[in-house]
Amino acid sequence: MDVLTDLLHRARAQNALVRRLIRRPPWGMAYADAPPLTVAATLGGHAWIRVAGGVPTRLAAGDIALVTAPGGYTIADDAATAPEFVIRDGRKYLPTGAPAPAHPMPAPRTYGADMSQADAAEAGAAEAGAAGGDAAGAGRSGAGLPGVTVMLRGAYELRGDVAARLLELLPPLAVVPAGPRTRTALELLSAEAARDEPGQDAVLARLLDLVLVIALRAWCTRPEATPPAWYRALGDPSIGEALRLLHDDPAHRWTVASLAAEVGMSRAAFARRFTALVGRPPLGYLTDWRMTLAADLLRDTRHSVATVARRVGYQDPFAFSVAFRRARGRTPSAWRVPASEASTLAINPPAGAAPAGSREAGSREAGSRDRRPGRPRP
Repeated sequence: MDVLTDLLHRARAQNALVRRLIRRPPWGMAYADAPPLTVAATLGGHAWIRVAGGVPTRLAAGDIALVTAPGGYTIADDAATAPEFVIRDGRKYLPTGAPAPAHPMPAPRTYGADMSQADAAEAGAAEAGAAGGDAAGAGRSGAGLPGVTVMLRGAYELRGDVAARLLELLPPLAVVPAGPRTRTALELLSAEAARDEPGQDAVLARLLDLVLVIALRAWCTRPEATPPAWYRALGDPSIGEALRLLHDDPAHRWTVASLAAEVGMSRAAFARRFTALVGRPPLGYLTDWRMTLAADLLRDTRHSVATVARRVGYQDPFAFSVAFRRARGRTPSAWRVPASEASTLAINPPAGAAPAGSREAGSREAGSRDRRPGRPRP
């Protein structure tokens, strides 16, 4: 699979949570302990979003906000509206700290304290046109329910060092303006979120992934975006293919020569181009990726160090331990934590760890023990 798909697949701890919000002004919600990644889309009306320490940003109909801010965020009908509820530990509280009164859902996975089932149905029928910034659709929404905002929120519980790589793509708040590519995906996701049928969670997870990937692509092409070098390198046919090979089979005993043969380049030309585009040599990237996978395996499983070493391409546990300590600043045994804490997102490496991709990160370990030619092509 391609690199972005691989990261999303490995980083997810569980299916994402999808909810709709339908509110009349004034309204405001504060998410005190937001998950590592939130997708928030305005389907009808408008909203204002502000991450902790940031400035308010307006979301028009069809806009998508990708939120990674660790300090939480606030969504409201107006930048001046104070939150009426605070979401913490999956529960709703009043600003005073007291539990908020419960309200029946007007539709499946839909919140709206001042909305009836008829209001929710009317908003759902009108939001499809508004989701893509369509003027006619926005007009229908406003005519039936003046001032109502319809939002869709998807929360990703990500985990581990792989998640940190995925989150490198985004600032604390990234806003993707409405567009034709996101419109269809949002319409599908919103329609499915209001249904309660067998297999619904699986459908919602796949559709939210679709919205996320389309939004990530759109964000990374914007002038204000600064995606990491590995993402930019995916656009190069040869280097993008080499990255796919490394992610498909990180335990293979790759050498620069075997990778170059796989993508049809000379060894020297491939090494120069890979380093120029990705920002580190091929085997340095591979070692860093192997250590990332190993860090999560040590936290998420009870496999022995020798088993983890083999799964990331090391036949010798001692050589693996040396490489891991050089990259992470701790031995594999010291890095391991109880399985009950395995879902915690570990983004910042410990003090003393070598920068990823540096000489100290152990680029030589990636393939120096094997000099066999590349795998035969299919």
